[in-house]
Amino acid sequence: MARLFNAYVIVDWSAASKPSTGADSVWIGVLKRDVRFRFTFEHHNPATRKEAEALIGAILDERAKHRDRTLLGFDFNLGLPRGLAAGLGLTATPPWRAVWNQLDHMVKDKADNTNNRFGVASEINRRLTGGPFPFWGCPPRDTLTTLQPKKARPHEAGDVPEFRHAELAAKGAKSVWQMFYNGSVGGQTILGVPVARRLKDARGERLKIWPFETGWRTLTEADLDGVEAVMAEVYPSLFKPAKVAGEVWDLTQVRAAAEHLAKLDEAGKLGALFDAAKDSPPELVATVETEEGWILGA
Repeated sequence: MARLFNAYVIVDWSAASKPSTGADSVWIGVLKRDVRFRFTFEHHNPATRKEAEALIGAILDERAKHRDRTLLGFDFNLGLPRGLAAGLGLTATPPWRAVWNQLDHMVKDKADNTNNRFGVASEINRRLTGGPFPFWGCPPRDTLTTLQPKKARPHEAGDVPEFRHAELAAKGAKSVWQMFYNGSVGGQTILGVPVARRLKDARGERLKIWPFETGWRTLTEADLDGVEAVMAEVYPSLFKPAKVAGEVWDLTQVRAAAEHLAKLDEAGKLGALFDAAKDSPPELVATVETEEGWILGA
């Protein structure tokens, strides 16, 4: 059985407010074939998100020139919890795309990593509830009327949910509403979605976003005819990498995820990883495909 992909790019994103390398910065792992067609791994640790975006774009374009199809995995949410788009009055396009467009419009992320992620979260809270909910978490100096360092209250009936269906399936995954403190993914998502949008828009139908543009189903070679890359949300902790002495954990995770996915592809099992569980009700499938997205392998 032929591989679906010829290269695997896994990105550990960062919401850092200044240029940074090493732990808790952007790491890009690339597993691709060398001139002898053997798989080799390389990694990059750009100091800023702007550098990272340019590098990811260059990697995708270079692989396309070699007629390689790339699986691109980001470790931030490509979709947000159900109800957000409707709560913000975003009804012109499918919910996932409406939220992408809204975040792209709101986010200011400068070349030196200076960004307004807390301001964006605060403004979404204001529009959605008028108070410091559902986004929460920030340094004391960034406290605003509609964004507080601590969680304002529990989620209740009628609120947007605290977790997507995918987080409930992937044990240990954090809620996107958490903007600060260890393991928070909210800031990474707010700053990452505009990058994903630009990468997609620059390539059009040559880059497909899973599961929004592919469907939440098993992918086959026929499904990917003419497609140069598929972008998916990943959660590297799912692949349970072993720690490597002296190596930054983020690097270990992106390598392990790329190698795991490549092995599944070699065995003809990767396509099924893009599919929903057999007992998934139609309403869940619809929510995942139009708004929330899913975590590959959850």
